[in-house]
Amino acid sequence: MPGETAPDRCVYAVTGSDALNFLQGMVSNDVLPLGRGDGIVWAALLTPQGKYLADFLLIAQGGSLLLDIKDSIAEATLRRLSMYRLRADVQFAATDLAVTRGLGEAPAGALADPRHPSLGWRAYGLAGTAPSIDWDAIRVAHCIPETGIELIPDDSYLLESGFERLHGVDFRKGCYVGQEVTARMKHKTDLKKGLVTVGIEGSAPVGTPILQGDKPAGTVFTQSGDRAIAYLRFDRSTDLTAGGATIRP
Repeated sequence: MPGETAPDRCVYAVTGSDALNFLQGMVSNDVLPLGRGDGIVWAALLTPQGKYLADFLLIAQGGSLLLDIKDSIAEATLRRLSMYRLRADVQFAATDLAVTRGLGEAPAGALADPRHPSLGWRAYGLAGTAPSIDWDAIRVAHCIPETGIELIPDDSYLLESGFERLHGVDFRKGCYVGQEVTARMKHKTDLKKGLVTVGIEGSAPVGTPILQGDKPAGTVFTQSGDRAIAYLRFDRSTDLTAGGATIRP
């Protein structure tokens, strides 16, 4: 069945003999399996201090390697990757491929979204139908962060953002930029805050602070009906408000 176009995504072709090895040393997930056949991997690019810079999907299909990224961060991300390239034989080139996605039966050539089964499938080629699926409702139900909303450059950390649960980080792959901080958070600390799905009575714009009395407790992000994704301190989970809304963890 045809999918709907994801209008805020763009696709780059990644070429060169060093492409996979270069990306393996840059991103949070293990991309080397893409050299063995068709597949799709979700990964993030981090600062040396372990903070999120960008996330994208890497796709191996029919002998080609593609990078599927939100258009608002594409230029800065490709510039950052190119800065690290040095003498590696790897190139990034914009394509006119459309990203389509859908739920239910997938068309030939489509790949299951690696983050969560509820996100259905993705395909790359001709444009699809106009967007109609309520992806925000799906994301809120399963606490799946979105680029530029819950995932904030130079601020978010992968483990607080659910990347381990959503198959976006590999702790066995070896070194990459920001790996040391991410591994330390995994093995030596207990998370004290992070993204969760909460109940919300009323409404609050994205970015509204959550308060416990006059104490900061977190931030509201995407809302769908009476639920929302929030960044929350786990030790402050009662008597919470966000603007005129009430938050129920």
